[in-house]
Amino acid sequence: MNGNVLVWFKRDLRIHDNPALAEAAGRGACVLPLYIVEPELWAQPDASARQWRFVAESLAGVRDDLAGLGAPLVVRMGDAVEVLRTLCARHGIAQIVSSEETGNLWTYARDRRVGAWAREAGIAWVEVPQLGVVRRLSGRDGWAAGREKAMRRKAMAAPEALKPLPEEAGAIPDARDLGLAFDPCPGRQKGGRAHGLSLMQGFLTERGRSYRRDMSSPLTGEGACSRLSPHLAWGTLSPREVVQATKARKSEVKGTREEWAGSLKSFEARLAWRDHFMQKLEDQPSIETRCLHPAYEALRPVAPDAARLAAWQAGETGLPFVDACMRYLAHGGWLNFRMRSMLVAVASYHLWLDWRATGPHLARMFTDYEPGIHWPQVQMQSGTTGMNTVRIYNPVKQGHDQDPDGVFTRRWVPELAEVPDAFLQEPWRWEGAGRLLGKRYPVPLVDVARAAKEAREKVWGVRRGAAFRDEAARIVEKHASRKDRGAGRHFVNDRAPRRRGGGDARQLRMDL
Repeated sequence: MNGNVLVWFKRDLRIHDNPALAEAAGRGACVLPLYIVEPELWAQPDASARQWRFVAESLAGVRDDLAGLGAPLVVRMGDAVEVLRTLCARHGIAQIVSSEETGNLWTYARDRRVGAWAREAGIAWVEVPQLGVVRRLSGRDGWAAGREKAMRRKAMAAPEALKPLPEEAGAIPDARDLGLAFDPCPGRQKGGRAHGLSLMQGFLTERGRSYRRDMSSPLTGEGACSRLSPHLAWGTLSPREVVQATKARKSEVKGTREEWAGSLKSFEARLAWRDHFMQKLEDQPSIETRCLHPAYEALRPVAPDAARLAAWQAGETGLPFVDACMRYLAHGGWLNFRMRSMLVAVASYHLWLDWRATGPHLARMFTDYEPGIHWPQVQMQSGTTGMNTVRIYNPVKQGHDQDPDGVFTRRWVPELAEVPDAFLQEPWRWEGAGRLLGKRYPVPLVDVARAAKEAREKVWGVRRGAAFRDEAARIVEKHASRKDRGAGRHFVNDRAPRRRGGGDARQLRMDL
């Protein structure tokens, strides 16, 4: 096709291994690289200033990289259809190229509007497939093998040069320009490809040695985890780059007795599980708002207990380890996988809050918010999929197991300074509790053991009956992982029913 080409950047903020950019550059036409800042998108309940600031820093980096190719990134704020209509008319754009996006329901609806407009305007819109996620997938059989094949292909180099179109670059707006709520997040990770590459290098050569051993604790996980999740979520690094770098490092340590081999194997598996969960939302966008198994729709009150929800959001539940994790997340925008799961589980089971009330808050808190991972995981940890084993974390036990010396809890819940170590995770059992609880620190919202027992009975009560099992079998067939011979070695074979629910027995390490 002749004519100028517009490259619409979304969650692929890089010039290296970017199939959409490579597709556009390969046509030999003049290229207009574009990012659209959509105020309505950033007004959604899953968006936050901490996310935008990461994106803005990443945009500055990709703008510099594109400038080096001769065509700086153009940034426009407004409705996508209106921005595209204006620029396409001004520059005689014949084709728009972008990467497929597994976003939230808002972006899904926006893309349908853009598609309708492009067809009416006679402009070809080419959506290049994502790496590791397949649009319009007919079934999960063979998916793992396809994903492995895509990851083995050589990563695409950045174009040597681009033929530019004359267009003012435009300013990258501040979070205040988007009307986003005050959100300082002083410990937030910085955006931009340079930071992502530095993290990957440091993880694969130094920090990742103890990944398998140290990733579960919020104390050790902060350094032992790769911290690449926001860079993968917003696309400053491609999944294929990370997979191939990990494989290369595995080859270097092969045959050694160091713990590197086990840690890299675990990390490689987490990268595969990341794509597996993103495929779930790609296949069924309604996971963002509807229980995967419809029998759970009436399980919890639609209108949540406002006081409990506010206390959980603020880290004021009276359960020390839960509060410490929530405050840590608010401070830095990141939390290790086990603690993410615990926050959802405590909210869902002990506090009996619907995942649609708690999920948006966590989405806003996560700098690495990826809809394709977030919503399937929130449902999984809330017990509403019908195909996963119900896992009710005991927050007291988690505190003892993951913070045995109380260092993490004391740092983030300083109100407990005078509580002896033996009672730190259960201050209500301390003889001095009367002068602390209800004054400087909240009385626990619930009795942990009793609340868990009541929740377990309610959740398992829904699972009785042939109708539930029939629907669960359908869900497993559509969404469960496959072994796919050797290609699916990262996945459990969960097509067959398992004890009390079956399904994806492993937890996705969404923090990487």
